[in-house]
Amino acid sequence: MVAFAMSGAAADVQYKVLNYSDLDGWANDDHAAALDVFRSTCQDIKASDWQSLCAVAGQIPDAKAFFELFFRPVLIEDGQPALFTGYFEPELDGSTRRSSRYRYPVYAMPPEARVSRPWHTRREILQGGVMNDRGLEIAWVDDPVELFFLQIQGSGRINLSNGGTIRVGYSGSNGHNYRSVGAELVRRGTYSAHQVSADVIKNWVRRNPLDGQELLYHNPSYVFFREVSEVPADRGPLGAMNRSITTMRTVAVDPSFVTLGAPVWIEKDGKEPLRRLMVAQDTGSAIKGAQRADVFFGTGDRAGREAGRLRDPGRLMVLMPIQRAYALLPESAI
Repeated sequence: MVAFAMSGAAADVQYKVLNYSDLDGWANDDHAAALDVFRSTCQDIKASDWQSLCAVAGQIPDAKAFFELFFRPVLIEDGQPALFTGYFEPELDGSTRRSSRYRYPVYAMPPEARVSRPWHTRREILQGGVMNDRGLEIAWVDDPVELFFLQIQGSGRINLSNGGTIRVGYSGSNGHNYRSVGAELVRRGTYSAHQVSADVIKNWVRRNPLDGQELLYHNPSYVFFREVSEVPADRGPLGAMNRSITTMRTVAVDPSFVTLGAPVWIEKDGKEPLRRLMVAQDTGSAIKGAQRADVFFGTGDRAGREAGRLRDPGRLMVLMPIQRAYALLPESAI
């Protein structure tokens, strides 16, 4: 292992180049499955060294040997503890027409929201009439709480009352920082930290409709969508790389630390440890930090329950091209 600290504006960032023998469970993973996912987006990484590795990714029959031959695992630390959470693709009930049941709009992004940053808050968008009579409704759904969590997940499927389906993906946000409503419930003393989950929050909001609405306004961030129904039903939703993501092989990261498309070795601890080679194909407004990661669990309620329970420590290693990994270190450390 070779380590090097680099001083940054916000915090010291440390890089440790590890050996594969340092990775717990590395030999036991399905490296071929990870390689398939890596190949699905590696062509979108523009740097020449990544492009060269992408070109040979299908030419070496042993996937484990491919990663070990061309990459080195790098532990990047910024002083913040590691945190793994989960996300999923929710399914909502809705319609393309407003009705007494379907009255909560899923909005496309107004053009001025891309220019004026930050734009209106969640409260101002929903109460101030700025979205009225503009034809920006992609669909209408029957549950404002599920719509709130759709925005947190960033993509989902809307099952229409006529039997059809609309798939939506992240288009942009209003530019306000995400604030956790779960953390707010803990701050108020309503729940302790270990009790909070997506289901707990949903149930509390539904039991307390007026206070619940105010709780949701605590998060000023608001996400807009675009229709992506061209993605086949058997494929995952589109991630930040505009490609379908893969259940339990895609992870959302902070792209200021991790290159989108890079392989990432996950060592998640907790009640159900996870040791797996994944690919950084997504981002999220709440995913900030070198050791912060969100694991994609798939589509539907079961995936949602599993994702909602995940909040564990561990560590994350980025697999970097060899020369890129060692370029992080001063000559005296090599």
